[in-house]
Amino acid sequence: MNSIGDTFVFTSFGESHSAAIGGVLDGVPAGLHINFDMIREALDRRAGRQSLSGAVSPRALREADEIEWLSGVICTNRTDKTDAQEYVTIGTPIAFLIRNRDARPEDYEALKHSFRPAHADSTYEAKYGIRDWRGGGRASARETAARVVAGNIAAQMLAERGITIKAQLVQVGAETNAERFSEHIRRYQTEGDSIGGIIRCEVTGLPAGLGEPIFDKMQAHLAYAIMSINACKGFDYGSGFAGVSEPGSVANRQSGGLLGGITDGTTLSFRCVFKPTPTTPKALKQMQNEQMQNEQMVNEKIVNRSDACVAVRAVPVVEAMTALVLANFISLA
Repeated sequence: MNSIGDTFVFTSFGESHSAAIGGVLDGVPAGLHINFDMIREALDRRAGRQSLSGAVSPRALREADEIEWLSGVICTNRTDKTDAQEYVTIGTPIAFLIRNRDARPEDYEALKHSFRPAHADSTYEAKYGIRDWRGGGRASARETAARVVAGNIAAQMLAERGITIKAQLVQVGAETNAERFSEHIRRYQTEGDSIGGIIRCEVTGLPAGLGEPIFDKMQAHLAYAIMSINACKGFDYGSGFAGVSEPGSVANRQSGGLLGGITDGTTLSFRCVFKPTPTTPKALKQMQNEQMQNEQMVNEKIVNRSDACVAVRAVPVVEAMTALVLANFISLA
């Protein structure tokens, strides 16, 4: 499926090296004033333009992520400043696309008949009998840019209700000191390797009573959404996995804002873990394939398009997916 939500529905489309990626967001009420600067800021964080120095791929910095709005919003002149413009939703589906300016499938020619280790190449071919070898196609993290756009619109809708979502990187490998994250990531990048990370997300302002007690538990929907993000390998909330080693008198005080699958009115808090980037010089050296004899070409064109720590850029994606889930619950309430 390429859609998420029931009455607040987001559908994404496009592949990494196709002409464009994009999405359709249905269920946004009319009259919502969209702050496009906030969307741009979130896209910049996802691309690494406002992130840890040296921690992102060159492609992320080359992609402008310019949004083309196709429907669902209109531009009006503000009453206080006639030369200023603002955008308002009109209640119809919001459709948008982002052109892939740095799509260079020839960079992946050496992998046309090979499967990259720890990627979805082999499983896609097993399922469909065909795959898009150009950077992973639909499985590429490039697709998450569309999620960020839609999720930011959802977040702005939630903000009008006093609900705020904030995610942050809290661990890189074994390092928990944020001041050392950049140095830690660069070390792995220099060694031709990669490292994973953990993101914590907190939501404030949620009313009590969102979620259902059995199959529509709030944490179940959040886990479903967050685990759909590329490279995400785990999700926990409240005391989480750490609570296993704690006595009940301690662990039971950490609800994470949820009891019985329903929000309790306190801060909702969860964590998610992202694996290290599998495409690294060290990993590629282990691949024995006649199509990849030119190791220098592979390293420069493929590895340099990847990240040493994908968790860095996943922060706004986590916020976006959280917003989409919560907006759907709010619209159902």
